[in-house]
Amino acid sequence: MGARQSDNQARSTVETSKVGKRGTIVMPARFRRKFGIEEGSLVIAEEREDGILIRPAVAYPIEIYTPERKAEFLLTNAIDEKDYQEARKEVRKMGLDPDQIEHFRPDQH
Repeated sequence: MGARQSDNQARSTVETSKVGKRGTIVMPARFRRKFGIEEGSLVIAEEREDGILIRPAVAYPIEIYTPERKAEFLLTNAIDEKDYQEARKEVRKMGLDPDQIEHFRPDQH
């Protein structure tokens, strides 16, 4: 860019860190506070033409479905009586009692 810097480059702050064993980098506390990075936080290391960009990662929790929750989906999503009876069979194959699973029958929607 020559002698002129972009607004982002002019406002950025540079600090030096040391690389430890296994590639561990100690991030300056000021950066950790500013970007909400705490011990155990996920970060993304992205290869760039001029170096490595390290930034906070956003992680969304995922639901791990229990057999009971899967059974609830099968039973509740049945579209008609025939489909519902098939869902009940599938739930029994899972080793569960369909009558013990909280759900809505197709005629209750």
